[in-house]
Amino acid sequence: MELNARSITSEPAPPTNNTEEEKMEVASELNSPTMHSGNSGFIERGIKTMLSFRKSRQSLSIEKGKEGTGTWKRKLSWRFSKSSEENETTICNGVEVISEKIEAESIQGKPLSVMEIHELVQKRQLLEAFASIKYLEDELIAERDAEKYKDNPQEFVRKYKDVDLLYNSITNMIQSIVLETLEHPTVEDTMLTSLVTLIAREEAAHPNTGISVHSGSDLFGIPRKWREEWMAAVNESTRKRIQRVPMPSKEEMSSWLVLHLDLLQKHLREDLLKIKLSVKKCYPEEYQVCDTYVEAFHKAIASHLEDLSQRPLEFNELYTLLDWVANTYRSELFLGHPDLKPEVKTENLTLLLTPAHWDKLKNDYIASAKGKIKSYFGNILRLEVTEKWEKEVHPEVKENFYHSSLSFDIQTIIAEHMKISGEISRSLEMKMLELCLAELYEFMPRSGLETAFKVNTEELQKISSALTRNFTNIFWNKLRTKAQPLFKKILTKDWILATEKLDSLVLAVSQFSKHLQHMREPMGQELLRNIHKYVVREYITQVIKPRRKMNAETRQQVSEKMNREARILNNTLIDQGSDSDWLLPAIHHIANIIGEKKKDEIKEYVKELCQDYPDIRKEHVLAVLALRGLGRTRRAAIFRQVCHRLESPDGGDGSALFAEIDAPVIISCF
Repeated sequence: MELNARSITSEPAPPTNNTEEEKMEVASELNSPTMHSGNSGFIERGIKTMLSFRKSRQSLSIEKGKEGTGTWKRKLSWRFSKSSEENETTICNGVEVISEKIEAESIQGKPLSVMEIHELVQKRQLLEAFASIKYLEDELIAERDAEKYKDNPQEFVRKYKDVDLLYNSITNMIQSIVLETLEHPTVEDTMLTSLVTLIAREEAAHPNTGISVHSGSDLFGIPRKWREEWMAAVNESTRKRIQRVPMPSKEEMSSWLVLHLDLLQKHLREDLLKIKLSVKKCYPEEYQVCDTYVEAFHKAIASHLEDLSQRPLEFNELYTLLDWVANTYRSELFLGHPDLKPEVKTENLTLLLTPAHWDKLKNDYIASAKGKIKSYFGNILRLEVTEKWEKEVHPEVKENFYHSSLSFDIQTIIAEHMKISGEISRSLEMKMLELCLAELYEFMPRSGLETAFKVNTEELQKISSALTRNFTNIFWNKLRTKAQPLFKKILTKDWILATEKLDSLVLAVSQFSKHLQHMREPMGQELLRNIHKYVVREYITQVIKPRRKMNAETRQQVSEKMNREARILNNTLIDQGSDSDWLLPAIHHIANIIGEKKKDEIKEYVKELCQDYPDIRKEHVLAVLALRGLGRTRRAAIFRQVCHRLESPDGGDGSALFAEIDAPVIISCF
């Protein structure tokens, strides 16, 4: 089978034609409509190209006289050997892939000019154009090997550049065809099939010998790597497709990123479906068209998302980007869509974002959430203070626990932000919880958060403990402010004369302790124990302070009142749930010592006091005996007889009372 190249319709100008006529002929060809469709740079180079080849033909005519059969005046043809050893034909999806040995056969006629070959390229008659270029290349190689240009190397270089320019024009056209594949509404099957055949013929004509080459004329006969150019064009095509997806500005639409990503997945899903149904069948299997396009889109999307993440994104926009990457990209909404299967595969794709870039995006998200959560909590607290605390609205009780809308609102905010963050990753969920709890430092903490969100990390334990301490400090500060002035009235003249009643102290303590029964364990019970000990401790602290000596009648009166008040205080706290029975006898022991008249009975009461509270120190015992009115010598003797064997001043069972009471300094002159 022979394939004849297109011949020019007229003989070239005789050697006697001058240069001006030659230029006019070139200008006439360049002014054709076909040439105007090309770019101006190529036209300018085309002028030089035409002159180069036509000078060559003039030179050949002069040398060979009237023979009229110069090497550039042959008719171009290819003969394809039908031998099974030389030809190999494979059918892939209806596409004929030809790997053939090409030979140029010298016959009568004229080759196409550079300009005519260029016109073939512009008309996308690429197979015919390639055949003509290959003929010129082979002729030039033969002339070089025959040392025809030994004395005129510049002419050889000019002709070499002409051939290289024509090959590059085909390369550019290959890129254009690939770029237009997704741009046009329909696929030109014939053009893509011809493109595959062209690449196969070039690879057969320029087999890859593995020999490294350099620049210049050494590039003659080497592979043009049009398959690699095809792949590069696929990458460029996908990049441009993504760039052309509409993106409204933030000023035009607050949800601009959501809309842009929706359009991105819609347009690209349509492109992939087009590749699967219409483009894939035009290529042989070895091209792996679907995989190539998917990988190209994958890289282009990754680059696009990286550009988007460099913008100053707000909290909602950062979440939109994270959620799209984590939950949409590979899902049935996009690459995993049933219509794209099985050709479009996602299991072999690399990560859409690098780990470093992904971590940065998550960190930006958490940093942005910090201000948002702070604002939420601030608004909630402001409403709680102005609408409830300042107006002293009593909290609602549910199932014997206090119920506050503040607590509910805070937990709702935390739960919602944990939920959406957890849909992206477990680590992001934990970071969000830690952030929310950290923001609670400035608010009154509400118990139950740790149970509600099922977390138990060391960091959260620290945060929870700190919040509990803050709450406890606030509670104790308020209790002390209310109760301390009332404790200071104990054993004053008004207190002894009964004008100062215990009701005020009991009421103050009860106002705080009664709320603890509505708190979850163990915090409520622990606070109630501490309140019970606080009341007994402060009562004793006030009693044993140095005072003026009381007579027997006054001591008896004080003893009775102390026993009565001790019963009231202890019963009140026990009724509210305190289980600190060990505190009950402390005030009674001291009251009995103060009111006892018999010296031997005093020793027994002191002994009981020391046994029940082994953390009591000598200074405490002496202070109680001084309150009883005993002299220094008698006090010391009783202590030696009763308490000298105490071995555990800090309390043997872990319960300390007197260890927390500062012992008074007793000054006695007798």
